[in-house]
Amino acid sequence: MFGLQSYLLDACGVTCYIFVMPLIFLKLGGSLITDKGRPYTARLDIIDALVSRMARSLRENPTLKLVLGHGSGSFGHQAASQFDTRRGVAGAVAWRGFAEVWYQASALNRLVVEALHRVSLPAVTFSPAASVTAHDGKILIWDTYPLQSALSNGLLPVIHGDVVFDDLRGGTILSTETLFIHLAREFKPDRILLAGLETGIWADFPQRKNLLDTLTPGNSAPLLSNLGDSAGPDVTGGMRSKVTEMLTLVDQLPGLEVLIFSGEDPQNLRRALAGESPGTLLHR
Repeated sequence: MFGLQSYLLDACGVTCYIFVMPLIFLKLGGSLITDKGRPYTARLDIIDALVSRMARSLRENPTLKLVLGHGSGSFGHQAASQFDTRRGVAGAVAWRGFAEVWYQASALNRLVVEALHRVSLPAVTFSPAASVTAHDGKILIWDTYPLQSALSNGLLPVIHGDVVFDDLRGGTILSTETLFIHLAREFKPDRILLAGLETGIWADFPQRKNLLDTLTPGNSAPLLSNLGDSAGPDVTGGMRSKVTEMLTLVDQLPGLEVLIFSGEDPQNLRRALAGESPGTLLHR
């Protein structure tokens, strides 16, 4: 163990984990690592560049602990839109669709993990489909001990947006952000980094002339209506829903920072992992 302590949070009865070393959640957005305008098309050059930069940053800062997540982009979202999986699963055709969404999301995950393996990062995927149970689209049960054990032993846990079984809907889809929010309440990361195509959050979207350096729960209301949706199929919501969810989280977890930035330039990832803010910083 590397200084990990666990304690029972009396107020809510949830076991939470305190990481003494810096802990960061990093998401590589589906719009960044796939071509959302072309079904089932990964941007392999971008994936390779990002994981190479990630590996270098982890070598430069060996105390840093990282949980990596990624979106499904033109893989999972394409199939999910066809079968409307997020809203529920019932009947043979819908369940075959459920399996197809899982297959496509897993196919992209395999490409990401292969890239991580090429740069000698000890990545292990924790598939939500096999470990998370939902209730009406929200996480009900998730045994996160394997994930925290992986972190404790120097491995790189990888999660991704995925289908999960739901005790009310039959099945549904959970986004990487939803998974991160659940984990953040338990693991208390220092930062959540959301790397996508956009440079950050624009005050004047879609003109994109006024980039916001920071955004807080207190000053966000007038701006949320201006936020855009995804440029391609996205069954888990566009930028507006992601920002709203993250603002709620930073309001609930004092000290947490969420950075929304462009991963098109891998140097932005280096800066973000080093504690800089090359984008829009959400904080309390």
